[in-house]
Amino acid sequence: MELSEIEAKAAAMMPELLDQLATLVAIPSVAFPGYPAEPVHEMARTTLEAFQAVGFTNARLMDVPHGYPPIYAEVQGPPGSPVVMLYAHYDVQPAPPEQGWTSDPWTATRKEDGRIYGRGAADDKGGLAAHLGTMRIFDGKPPCTVKLILEGMEETESNLEEFVEAHPELFRCDVFIVCDMGNLEVGEPALTTALRGDVACIVTVRTLEHPLHSGVFGGPAPDAMMALARLLSTLQDEAGDVAVEGVSGGEWAGADLSAEDFEASADLLDGVRLAGSGTIGTQLWARPSISAIGVDMTSIAGSSNVLVPQARAKISMRIVPGSDPVRELDALVAHLESHAPHGAQVEVQRTKEAPPFRCATDGPGYEAARAALEEAYGKPVGEAGSGGSIPLLRTLQEASPGAEFILWGPEDLARARIHSSDESVDPAEIEKMVVAQARLLVHLAERAASR
Repeated sequence: MELSEIEAKAAAMMPELLDQLATLVAIPSVAFPGYPAEPVHEMARTTLEAFQAVGFTNARLMDVPHGYPPIYAEVQGPPGSPVVMLYAHYDVQPAPPEQGWTSDPWTATRKEDGRIYGRGAADDKGGLAAHLGTMRIFDGKPPCTVKLILEGMEETESNLEEFVEAHPELFRCDVFIVCDMGNLEVGEPALTTALRGDVACIVTVRTLEHPLHSGVFGGPAPDAMMALARLLSTLQDEAGDVAVEGVSGGEWAGADLSAEDFEASADLLDGVRLAGSGTIGTQLWARPSISAIGVDMTSIAGSSNVLVPQARAKISMRIVPGSDPVRELDALVAHLESHAPHGAQVEVQRTKEAPPFRCATDGPGYEAARAALEEAYGKPVGEAGSGGSIPLLRTLQEASPGAEFILWGPEDLARARIHSSDESVDPAEIEKMVVAQARLLVHLAERAASR
């Protein structure tokens, strides 16, 4: 199928595809513990029916020991054609009112800037729409064998890794297409080739056997919260770069974001400056970053004039592609244990070791994807990284050794604001992804036939 025909079909289907996206956004499919289960089950049923209607007639909800079911399906292509697996997820992040939404997060709202706002509009119901559109291009009969896996718990404690490990034969393919990423900016095509990993721990600092009156003992007797604060401050240098000895880092040579665009997408408060040194791409995708994502101690409402005997913090460190999560966490733990002020007792509990991931860029699948993306956008394609971690990719790689990974999608980094208030997607990015994915299938089929 020629590019012009694919582009025409994609443009014609967009009104219906966006209506379908609006239907999906309206379902609050939050799979986090404590949220109602029925909307997630409704989303699973609605998504299942949508994909059955575009050609995945054998699509089904798979049995899993716990949690929400993944959706699996397969459409056979011509004999000897490549096998491609499409991935996306149907669950979303919560959207509590305190996030500060300017429109209803469960209503797909088209605003003056042309973007569609709503929770999941980009992450990852926009990816679902791209897959639906891709199958419609071929009227449900693609030129390759196409498998489908749609996850229902990507945003929380995923059960898909266990499912892949139990059924590796379902995931054997030549190319994985992971439609859960995006370009750095709308209209600027980029393939995601590197993802940071994530290690985490809980550090507990103790200084006293019990609380003490702050007036009687304050000064000589160290307060645990103040000791924790000093310990956390040693994790970064004055510039804001990670100051943990032994962690890996480097420089990013691919596509980059300007500091101005990054500041705009991050919505910094007035007067707040960017931290760290180096380019934005280097800081995001080639160097580690450390965040204190939670702290336990006395609440303000329950506070009194006492020194705190114990305080805890959960530390998350994003690690660079190519690094070993065990060794990186070893370095972080060693730093925490050796930098306690005033001889404070420090206990570190390891909680996470998610590996980074790097895509091979020298295979026929990647070559075909680059050509398809360039055709869809009409301009050269760059390479970008992602600060997010997807441990599932390593599990898929083990289930299907030799398969290539194509990471892209409609979630532009500059404005999509995934996981945040006013998440949105540019409809043009969905349309371009439909074209790119369709052209990728055509290229893969043609190259296989020529061999």
